[in-house]
Amino acid sequence: MAKIFQIGAAGGIGRRLSEMLVRSGARVTGMHRWAEQAAVIEGTGAAAVRGDLIEDSVQRLAELIAGHDVVVFSAGAHGTGVEQTNLIDGKGLEKAVDAALRAGVRRFILVSVFMDAHRGSQSTDGFENYIRVKREADVYLAATDLEWVIVRPGRLTDGEGSGLVAAGPALQYGTVSRDNVAEFIHEAIYTPALRRRVIELVDGDKPVSAAMRELIDSF
Repeated sequence: MAKIFQIGAAGGIGRRLSEMLVRSGARVTGMHRWAEQAAVIEGTGAAAVRGDLIEDSVQRLAELIAGHDVVVFSAGAHGTGVEQTNLIDGKGLEKAVDAALRAGVRRFILVSVFMDAHRGSQSTDGFENYIRVKREADVYLAATDLEWVIVRPGRLTDGEGSGLVAAGPALQYGTVSRDNVAEFIHEAIYTPALRRRVIELVDGDKPVSAAMRELIDSF
């Protein structure tokens, strides 16, 4: 039985992923910062645990992560400002990576961002900072010897997922449903051959399992 530790478990992708993992028989622990998020996590069938990427030490986070097989990081500041982005998407990710290393949990899946996001439209200093911080976070994780996977989804949508995606190292920017992102990460958790890779992800025409097989065959 896989044991998955989710950081960002109450979010749009995290909640969907928890439901999928629990249905497939995994034991899921979802970390939450706010008390009201615990009910959301528990509603998916996962166990909720209090943790704070900003306030908690690496050692405290390592104690929470210890004993799990995989860490999935889909947390983010979600437009709450430059400082929060730096602390959660940036330093928070670094803390989580260091905690996984300290806890001896080798597999780490990060939900990042398509670097073409919002290109061609009027952007803001805050969004440019967000892209910079996410890029630096990717670099930080990729420099470790963890069995990492970085997933860069296109523009996220909330419509029902088709289960059909395009996945690869370099794709044309497009949209992708949160359902499809969660399904891809679920597949990635159970595909150990997918490791130390950056994968861009958009809605496409291949079932997730077929897209994953093509990725593995291309390595």
